[in-house]
Amino acid sequence: MSEEQDWRLKAELDGDDTRAALDHVLAGVRAPDVVAEGGGPAPGHDVAITHDGNVLFAYTASQASLRSARRAIEAALRRDGAHASITVSHWDEQFDEWLQVDPPLTGEAQRTQEANERDAELVESRTLIASAGKWVRAEVERSMQDWADKLGLRCEIIEHPHLLTTQVAFTVTGPKRKIDEFAAGLKAEELATLRTERAVMTSPL
Repeated sequence: MSEEQDWRLKAELDGDDTRAALDHVLAGVRAPDVVAEGGGPAPGHDVAITHDGNVLFAYTASQASLRSARRAIEAALRRDGAHASITVSHWDEQFDEWLQVDPPLTGEAQRTQEANERDAELVESRTLIASAGKWVRAEVERSMQDWADKLGLRCEIIEHPHLLTTQVAFTVTGPKRKIDEFAAGLKAEELATLRTERAVMTSPL
């Protein structure tokens, strides 16, 4: 998630033919009459507003900017006689997910979020396997050890050498959410390694 767009508005329209309605709302959000009715400035170009056919989304860098976009979106909805359920969320880097802030979660939804947060903090150990060619194995190990240190994870590395490639096992211990981040980084590193290996092996001598 980009640090520049860590506020999100989500508007779910009532009714069946939502795509056409959302197209119309989206087209009118920055219209002068809609902005005037909203009682504030037009949403800035730093606000990304789109929809997937069923739900309208607005992303921006600040809560103040999102409030301006919300006024324009609500004015466009009123102009079209449409009604939507609107929620505002903030990207939480600690848990790597959107956390709803308006309206505040209550009841079962709140308990579920709190349970998810507790689960993400549980300490566990997990062993992850990656393959690395002999030319870049040391670089992969160094990169992933640095990533584990940055995440605050304990990391043990075990090698299983083969002729051209080495299977490297990373046993990492720490909060579950941090291990999930490490696993995503390891997958990306492995894909990058495969591309590098292919380029080395196919390059002319």
